[in-house]
Amino acid sequence: MRQLPVVLWLIIMLVGSGAAMAETPQSAEADWVQTRADARGQTVYWNAWGGDSRTNRFIEWVGEQTEQRFGVAIRHVKLSDTSDAVTRVVTEKAAGRDESGSVDLLWINGPNFLSMKEQDLLHGPFVRELPNSRYLDLSPGSASTTDFTVPTEGFESPWRLARFVFNYDSARVEDPPRSMPALLDWARAHPGRFTHPHPDNFMGATFLKQALVELTPDPTVLQRPVAEADFEAATDPLWSWYDRIRPHLWRSGRTFPANESEQQQLLNDGAVDIGMSFDPASTAAAIQQGLLPESARVIVPAGGSIGNVSFVAIPYNARHTAGAKVVANFLLSPRAQARMQDIDVLGAFSVLDFDRLDETARARFESLPDAPALPSREALGQTLPEPHPSWMTRLVEAWSQRYTR
Repeated sequence: MRQLPVVLWLIIMLVGSGAAMAETPQSAEADWVQTRADARGQTVYWNAWGGDSRTNRFIEWVGEQTEQRFGVAIRHVKLSDTSDAVTRVVTEKAAGRDESGSVDLLWINGPNFLSMKEQDLLHGPFVRELPNSRYLDLSPGSASTTDFTVPTEGFESPWRLARFVFNYDSARVEDPPRSMPALLDWARAHPGRFTHPHPDNFMGATFLKQALVELTPDPTVLQRPVAEADFEAATDPLWSWYDRIRPHLWRSGRTFPANESEQQQLLNDGAVDIGMSFDPASTAAAIQQGLLPESARVIVPAGGSIGNVSFVAIPYNARHTAGAKVVANFLLSPRAQARMQDIDVLGAFSVLDFDRLDETARARFESLPDAPALPSREALGQTLPEPHPSWMTRLVEAWSQRYTR
């Protein structure tokens, strides 16, 4: 074999050395400096659900901070359904608009993340580029790396925790049920005093998933895409339980509140005694806003409850990718996370791994105000994994076939 010229060997060694340098902390820092420089002056179109005034105000505050600190403004595009923004990206791709898309940053949920990931509609992976990702547990299988059982692989960045909880009026309920079988017994003893949002709504579907996870004989089946062979055996206990509780629901289970807000209104009006939420802090926040009585409290199912992390993602054709990364990084800062967890601001629980915080960062959280209806992180107990997204779709279809015909 003919020997390579010395000059060529030197070139190969230099290239190899450069590749190794690209993985060094110094190089990563330089890359981030460049990202911040590219981002300055950009306006990030953050498409996010706009149905909660406290969340909207927090996003407004984030925009004020990123503009002041990094020269990056935020335009909050308020969505009623995340799929609206996903559809826009799909339409842009079909039209060949592979650059300068209309969505820069997207507050995304599990089913829509899976859909965009499968269609190669996401920018990334980018999470490990964010300096503040050092505060996250990014080990495989952790909550920050899994969305509805789907590995995120760095294509979306976490920003707040979500957990299923019940809420109730302690002035009317002394000993609230803490499991689905106990809820059935309670509903029998208190007919018409409990209901759930319609399963067409996210909250209603989440209630069915919580019941399924508790009642199914083998919850591990729920971690893979649904198969007809598994569906019947997995859901039989759920439908048996639901057949028995349905006659005791509000209005005999013939009509349901459209969403969590309508159910909360029923609880506030005294029409029902128990409600539910996917935000453990929402009850304390609603009390502050006068939307629930001072006696409202939160209860977590004894065996744990399903939970997940809320993520932001960057579409593949975002116009302002650098700005979107700056915003995602700021959302992970202890400053932003502590403000978000402040019950006087938003009350959403932080995604940060507290073992990775220094004393100054921890102090931000330790000084936060408390509230009687705000559970501690310890009181939330075990987090049960969400079923694969395909289970929610199949579950809602089956519920509709069984109970709306």
